[in-house]
Formats: sequence, structure tokens, C-alpha cells
Amino acid sequence: MKRAAAIAFVVLASVSCGATEPVASSAPTTPGSPAPSSAPSSVPSSTPSSSVTTPASPQTPSPTRTGPPAFSAKVTKISRDRLPYSWRPGCPVPYQDLRLVTMTYWGFDDQPHTGELVVRDTVTDDVVTVFRKLYDWRWPIRQMKLVDAYKADDYASIDADNTSAFNCRRATGSSSWSKHSYGQAIDLNPLENPYVTADGGTAHKNAKKYASRPMSGKGVINAGDKVVKAFANVGWEWGGYWSGTKDYQHFSKGGG
Repeated sequence: MKRAAAIAFVVLASVSCGATEPVASSAPTTPGSPAPSSAPSSVPSSTPSSSVTTPASPQTPSPTRTGPPAFSAKVTKISRDRLPYSWRPGCPVPYQDLRLVTMTYWGFDDQPHTGELVVRDTVTDDVVTVFRKLYDWRWPIRQMKLVDAYKADDYASIDADNTSAFNCRRATGSSSWSKHSYGQAIDLNPLENPYVTADGGTAHKNAKKYASRPMSGKGVINAGDKVVKAFANVGWEWGGYWSGTKDYQHFSKGGG
């Protein structure tokens, strides 16, 4: 009996000590709670328990980049009713030869906007080429409305710092037609780039601080800068190069 009992003890000991590697519990054991059962020895240790959920690796979203829209421009014919004040019979060009250019411009608020200019049909490519560059440079323009929004009152349009083009009127201080009457001139940011007489005077009080050149500032044009060069590349001259009186806002095809 003693020999049989000894053999039984050995067998029992070998069964309880046969697993050389402990099986990890799927949950921690707290005092007083029943111990978790060991995984069967027939299941490989690399196989996870069905009660364990392996979290998926988080997916990092690809960064998205948004920005201002690309420059766009549309050239269309303009109807007579869009020009109730700026065109009249007797103007040097018929309104049928004018075109409406609707295009993107960069505002003083650092946002894109859509503006309108009326120019002659022969210079639409020039205008689109230059204003595309201005937009790509983020060169700011205060606003761009037809001068008819101001009843073709050049003084009112300038006072509002409005960039405009066609306006059938006489040149300042002259009885001759202005280049604006032909749709071949543009006044760009007229407040920051005023018309200045030879003695340094300006007709607009809000423009006096911009009467000298060179000058730094938002929307300001200076001799030889990239704005002047962009217009020069398509054959437009700058009024800032005039002798005596300076018209810093004024660009015209072929000068004048």
C-alpha cells in the first residue's frame, strides 16, 4: 500500500507540474474571486482567447489642403442696359465694340472676389493676362465695379477706391476724349494711387497721404514695380511716368 501510494503521488505531481509555461489570464484576479481556468494544453499559446479583442491600428487620415480658387475670367458681350450712364450716342466707340470681363481679384481682406471691367474688344486678352498675374501674386484690389454703379461719376468712383475701366468722358483738364472713352484705360486702386498735380495737390482728401512716390503700402503702385512691368509687357503705359502731373492709378494701351 505504501508503494502504491507513492506511485500515485508521483503521477499526480507530474500532472500538476507538466506545463512549463504559464498561461496568461484574460483578466486580472482579484482577492476573493475564483481563479480563471487555464487554457487547454492542446491550444497553442499564440492563439488568442475568443474573449480578447485585438484593437485595429488607427488610420491616420490623409491631410487635405484647401486654398483660394484659381483665377478665372469670362469675356462676354455687354448689353446697352448695363451701361445706362457710361455710354451714350456720340461716344468714340459703339457699345457693340465693348466687352464685359468678369474675373477673380484678390481683395484687401485677403479673400478672393469677383469683379467686372468693361474694355474694348481688342484689349481683353491684355486685361486678362495682367489681372491673372495680379491675382496669382495676391496683389490686392479694393473693389472692381462698373462705373455705372456711381452713375458714371468719375469723382465718386475714385472716392470709393473703385477700380474701373470704360467711361465715355473727357480727359481730366482737356476737351479731348479720355482713353477711358475708348475702353483702353484702367484706373487701379485710385485712392492709393491718386491723380496728383504738378504742385503735389490731389482732388480727393482721402488720397493726400498717398500723393508721393516711392511709397510702400497695400495696393500701392511704384515706378518699375511688378504691376507696372506686367502692364508694360502687354503694351500699356503708366500715368505715374507722366511729366508734371502724375496719374498713379492710370494704365492705358499705348499711353495717353
